Amino acid sequence: MTEPVEPTESAAAEPVPEPESEPEPESESEPESETTAPLTPASPPPPSRLSRLDRAILAFRSWRRSRPFWGGLIVLLGAAEILTTYQAPFGILVHFGLYGLAGYLVPIVLGLLGLLIVFDPAHRTFYSILSVLAALGTWLTSNLGGFFVGMLLGLVGGSLAFGWQYGERPERPARTRRRRFRVRTRAAE
Repeated sequence: MTEPVEPTESAAAEPVPEPESEPEPESESEPESETTAPLTPASPPPPSRLSRLDRAILAFRSWRRSRPFWGGLIVLLGAAEILTTYQAPFGILVHFGLYGLAGYLVPIVLGLLGLLIVFDPAHRTFYSILSVLAALGTWLTSNLGGFFVGMLLGLVGGSLAFGWQYGERPERPARTRRRRFRVRTRAAE
């Protein structure tokens, strides 16, 4: 960059063109152009403004919402709990029913069904019914279903996966609670 030169008498009569400068970046207080959508708290910012980590989090969130993620994860946690209680070095372990391979096979199948629920949501109904049946089968094969905890996790996860549906949730009007309250107060008078 060169330093500005003071104008002389002859140059004072002629206007000196100012050097072109780069446009200043828009501040957040200025209105946005018509090509970009306005930012609201409900919508994420455009991808160009997000960091790589934020984009990965948003991608995982949309992937997770497109499948019965929590149902499959709970079934998988139930299977892990049943396997750990079956192998735990407690003196109180109850080996009730079938011994040996069935005690390991049923929780492994339950864990596999949990993974299939997450990664193959098209067949979630079939997998969730099988996971409920496998969780009930651990009652006989694996220490009363992992001391009831793993069996209950398998039942709850399978039920969540069975009831999951893809799509947008129907929006409830914001005023329904207020209307119910008004009806109750008028009925009380």
